[in-house]
Amino acid sequence: MNITIIGASGGIGLETVKRGLNRKHTITTLSRSKIEIEENKSLNRLLGDATNKTDLLKSIQNAEALIVTLGTGKNMKPTTLFSDFARLIVEIHKENKINIPLIFVTGFGAGESKNYVPWLVKMFLKYLLKDVYADKTKMEENITNTDLNWTVVRPGRLLDKELTEKYRVENKLFKGINIGGINRADVADFLIKQAENQTQLKKYIGLSEK
Repeated sequence: MNITIIGASGGIGLETVKRGLNRKHTITTLSRSKIEIEENKSLNRLLGDATNKTDLLKSIQNAEALIVTLGTGKNMKPTTLFSDFARLIVEIHKENKINIPLIFVTGFGAGESKNYVPWLVKMFLKYLLKDVYADKTKMEENITNTDLNWTVVRPGRLLDKELTEKYRVENKLFKGINIGGINRADVADFLIKQAENQTQLKKYIGLSEK
């Protein structure tokens, strides 16, 4: 199938590109910087901005699923990247209904899940990532208040390990949920498999190692 991945130059996004190609999909990417990956006839790389309407429309033109893995890297400064993208995709949806799966990544600690993180993580989010997670929460709110076919993916602490395909998927918040670390490659695996078959439609998903 044709899958568009927004924010694909590194981290979860790049792993998702690799996983999608590995599962024999045609992948279109949109990123502001070049994706360091070997040439592949099933890969269409677009340089552009996810908050630019022309660039975004071009990237989703033939998509059968849309995966959004936007990130700010190590930058903890206030940002509007996530909410700006959300407003733009909602605007496009209002103009020309988007019926494909929209699977997007925020993080465990966004939205209501902030009440279910361990104390140490709560302090980290409060004092270091407060502004970034506030904007991720706005992104969630802007998209989930529409009739888009959304799935919100909130992974725990991101790790650089090999793909295992063995991870815990939680679609409800509960006391003691304990969302810990998870490999970026396993997050990518979940994203691609949801693009293939959106079993968690309109759900907020916590991802963690088993």
